[in-house]
Amino acid sequence: MSTITCIEDLRVLAKRRVPKMFYDYVDSGAWSESTYRDNQQAFERIKFRQRVMVDMAGRQLSTTLMGQQASMPLALAPTGLTGMQHADGEILAARAAEKAGVPYTLSTMSICSLEEVAAAVSSPFWFQLYVMRDREFINNLIDRAKAVGCSALVLTADLQILGQRHADLKNGLSVPPKLSARVIADMLTKWRWCLAMSKTKHRTFGNIAGHIKDSTDLTSLSKWTASQFDPSLSWDDVKWIKERWGGPLIIKGILEPEDAEEAVNAGADAIVVSNHGGRQLDGAVASIDAFPAIAQQVGNRAELYIDGGIRSGQDVLRSLALGAKGAFIGRPFLYGLGAMGEEGVSKCIELIRNELDITLAFCGLRNIADVDTSILRPGSYPTVNDEQR
Repeated sequence: MSTITCIEDLRVLAKRRVPKMFYDYVDSGAWSESTYRDNQQAFERIKFRQRVMVDMAGRQLSTTLMGQQASMPLALAPTGLTGMQHADGEILAARAAEKAGVPYTLSTMSICSLEEVAAAVSSPFWFQLYVMRDREFINNLIDRAKAVGCSALVLTADLQILGQRHADLKNGLSVPPKLSARVIADMLTKWRWCLAMSKTKHRTFGNIAGHIKDSTDLTSLSKWTASQFDPSLSWDDVKWIKERWGGPLIIKGILEPEDAEEAVNAGADAIVVSNHGGRQLDGAVASIDAFPAIAQQVGNRAELYIDGGIRSGQDVLRSLALGAKGAFIGRPFLYGLGAMGEEGVSKCIELIRNELDITLAFCGLRNIADVDTSILRPGSYPTVNDEQR
């Protein structure tokens, strides 16, 4: 195995080691994937101002995220089917995040359950909630998140219906995978994945299995899940969830200032500017291009985070320069997980930390708290009046 020096190296290795349907689940978007591509390209358009002959010693990356100490302004985003990238994936990712001193967010659609992840770490993690039609199940899920000590609830707002993801449809994505001749042939080339998966009991949706009515097998579980996303979800539901949860609430999936205003009014303590990694509405604006208008709308009434297209510590720094409190990564840590398990997630975080640290120095700063648009070249970064919006 060659030396891992960047996130792209982890992606290439993950593609070799993860079964096609699960790799494609991560590394694809909706429809033509134009938003998926633009998320990353929008960051690349933003240029830094390099400063020289300044004191670069003693740099400081630590911060607070949702009132908690973090070693740097980074969080691991909620990602479904994480345990299908590598056996016990959620547990491994949570452990790596804890060791690195950054928050981990567990998805409702995780393979390992809330309780199983909590038993594997000593630090509190965040929990991401999909609101489903079965409100009794949602009530129970919130109670379970409280019981294991989750310190923030992340409510995803942009998945009331599922975007059309061509790769998943063509691959016949299922959990666990249906063993067709094509799938078996692919898995025979992914022996590491198969060996690890044979040693774990976690092969279905851990937060759902055993906690819903009339689910006697995997087929009925899959049907229940597919039927449960609630297209009638409204801001009134958000207010109810905020009251029911009673703790810090993060709303993820905001792209427009009007929706950011609604989120704050409904009780959001933080907002994640996100287009779901280009997996929902193809043709939506890139997350970083949407950010300035939302920052202007919300001001300091809520912490602002960003998700989508981040592939380096430089992208994290670009986000901070535009006013983000921190950045969420999804695909990068999943590449690491698929490539090398827990070690790969740790490597992903380490790469981003080093890139963030070195770029901060090149921009002439020593403290992450001092970052603003002065480190960016005028005309290269999006603004509220940018015509590309």
